[in-house]
Amino acid sequence: MSTGLAMTARLMKSSTVNSMTYLPLVSAAVRHNHWHGRSQAEWHTAHQEFVHDTCLKTIDMFGVKISRRPPKKNPLGAKVPYAKGVVLKLQIKKPKKPNSANRKCVLTRLSTGKEVTAYVPGEGHNLQEHNTVLVRVGNLRDVPGVKCKCVRGAYDLGHVLKKVK
Repeated sequence: MSTGLAMTARLMKSSTVNSMTYLPLVSAAVRHNHWHGRSQAEWHTAHQEFVHDTCLKTIDMFGVKISRRPPKKNPLGAKVPYAKGVVLKLQIKKPKKPNSANRKCVLTRLSTGKEVTAYVPGEGHNLQEHNTVLVRVGNLRDVPGVKCKCVRGAYDLGHVLKKVK
């Protein structure tokens, strides 16, 4: 008796072969032309051993894959913390639903050539068109489309003034 038939006979004796269990595997084998004249039980055990062995080898070689969140896109460019820009236009933007205020923003052309809307933090500012500002990465969560903030006290944008009592 050949080894394939002996293995099939041994499988048939040791455990009952349910035709419903192996039906999808057989049809997949026939569809992908991996059948090569093996019996259902022989193909199934060989396939299971192959899959198990491959998994253990890959885990041993490369370790368990940890799915990580993709890194957030930097609006200024990859690994650029700050950028110098020129103010093109002053804008007042409205926040999303639960909040209500006027957010002072500026449209700036950065030294990299990009045009970015940046938020001016603090109360009051002295910015006009053609002023120079330093822009940093910082998301303004309640205003859509504003991903940068201006740095107070750098270039033409002054510090926040104290309130006079």
